[in-house]
Amino acid sequence: MAVDIRKPLKKFLPHLQQARADNLNEADTVQRLIKVFEEVLGYDGLTDISREAEMKGKYVDVVLKIEGVIRLLVEAKAAGETLREKHIEQAESYASRNNYHWVLLTNGVTWNLYHLTFDEGIEYDRAFTVDLSETDTFEHASDMLALLHKQAIKKGELERFWERKTALNPASIGKALFLEDVLMIIRREIKRDTGVLIDAEDLAAEIHKMLSTEARELVGPLKIRKRRGGGRRAEHEPAVSEEPPAREANSPSTEPEIESPPPPTSPSGGV
Repeated sequence: MAVDIRKPLKKFLPHLQQARADNLNEADTVQRLIKVFEEVLGYDGLTDISREAEMKGKYVDVVLKIEGVIRLLVEAKAAGETLREKHIEQAESYASRNNYHWVLLTNGVTWNLYHLTFDEGIEYDRAFTVDLSETDTFEHASDMLALLHKQAIKKGELERFWERKTALNPASIGKALFLEDVLMIIRREIKRDTGVLIDAEDLAAEIHKMLSTEARELVGPLKIRKRRGGGRRAEHEPAVSEEPPAREANSPSTEPEIESPPPPTSPSGGV
């Protein structure tokens, strides 16, 4: 469980908000951020925080270390400046040369955390964004920023958060949702409820329409996928039974078979 930072964060909120109101420059904003890293997020100012780190001509405003190892790059902007994704370009370059995967972009009030990967060029995804000027979202903001606490990172809580977020993103869910096996289960349930056997392609199209525009972009073009390995399930994965649940004695005992031919059978005989 992440460290509870609500009390110390509330203490610093007025200072961060006043910095934006006064339109403090970047250097003065960094000074306030370092106090937040020390007194809210648990970093030691003498051993865990470095300013203006340089590598091969590339600079990053602040780096946060745990036991001497850099764990988080911080790109700071003036308190009154609107954050834009292009602002992390310098930190991206620094990160790619050193294989660092986390970049924080902040002006003290808005905090955007990015996860970077370097498999094919530099790719980044926003892990979260919080705005400390929105009082009604303070609880959520404190929960997210608590993931950046020294102890939370040390215990792997930030990495677990990212793994869960990745597993639950539209692309991941869409990949599972449009598996042929999954669509067959859904169409069976629709058949039980309505008596109508829906074509798998039509079902997939309707599910795709239900997604938001943003989700459809992440899922990509509609495509019904077969399970890898010729439809055979991994040994550890439970098989899906094709048998319908038991019926009442006076209910019909059979239902029409699915018309489309099944893929190669699994060890359980399911689709």
